[in-house]
Amino acid sequence: MNLHLSAAAEKDISTIQDLAREIWNDHYPAIIGREQVDYMLNRMYAADSMLQQMQSGQQFFLVMENENPIGFASVENKGQGKYFLNKCYIKTTLQRSGVGSYVIHEILKKYEDCRELRLQVNRQNYKAINFYFKMGFVIEQVADFDIGDGYFMNDFMMLLKR
Repeated sequence: MNLHLSAAAEKDISTIQDLAREIWNDHYPAIIGREQVDYMLNRMYAADSMLQQMQSGQQFFLVMENENPIGFASVENKGQGKYFLNKCYIKTTLQRSGVGSYVIHEILKKYEDCRELRLQVNRQNYKAINFYFKMGFVIEQVADFDIGDGYFMNDFMMLLKR
């Protein structure tokens, strides 16, 4: 596989939206239900929301195989060597092929000063949780986030220290 991370910009929002719809619709209905998937996609991946995320400091990356986008990630600098991995999504057909490991390693290379990388993951997303364990993350805390309209994100906050 010829993989690389490409910094994403406003011009890439529609590509990220397409990837998010495909990946979320393949993976999340069994975990959080179709209605919550639709709600979260509409809330977090609307063009104005994505632009606001980019403008507020999230650096988005497209995960490319040759010239084909196969996933995306976003990272936010929280200061003093602390970063937050807001998003890390790979097409479900390519999961367990080394792409996710590649993405985490590349992000850590790009942010050489990173001493702590945090993320949150749904507590029922066993595949992702096990992947993050394999990458060296540990569960730091359990948290529930009210995201409106009666929906909650029931997550683990995970931490990777370097």
